[in-house]
Amino acid sequence: MESFGVVTEPRTVRLERLLPGPIERAWSYLTESEKRGKWLAPGEWDLRVGGRVTLTFNNENLSADKETPVKFKDTKGHQVVGHITRYEPPRLLAFAWKMEPEPSEVTFELTPKGAEVLLVLTHRRLPSRDVMVKVSSGWHAHVGVLISVLNNEAPAPFWKRFLELEQEYEKRIAP
Repeated sequence: MESFGVVTEPRTVRLERLLPGPIERAWSYLTESEKRGKWLAPGEWDLRVGGRVTLTFNNENLSADKETPVKFKDTKGHQVVGHITRYEPPRLLAFAWKMEPEPSEVTFELTPKGAEVLLVLTHRRLPSRDVMVKVSSGWHAHVGVLISVLNNEAPAPFWKRFLELEQEYEKRIAP
């Protein structure tokens, strides 16, 4: 049973997952555009502190089910720009994610656990509860795709899973 992300402090959500190892393989799916594009979003990253981060989201490409819900039709090709705030290969990568009124920060921490790798994903400085619900649902769905990809399995339909998770996080994240 997969666990849900949790609110660890105001405006912060954290998700933990065990990924198939080794750590270098998991790291490559965070840092290499082509591999990252299979579970999250491709885009160029200048892999150094202060380096530019670009992500171009096309979530309909993450699973065989290409149907995008009407409320997300305008997100196709949505681009996020930011910069790397911490870079400690192959264990830690953090970047600022441009949001209003201030940038949020995404941190990926990888720790070897035998043949597996513990991923701790933390998203800080989220502007509102509604954004926390969407971000939690999104990371949960995206990391599920990552686990499927790493296990050489077909991912669940992305948007269908996202909408299920959104309903659950709506209940779990307090107003």
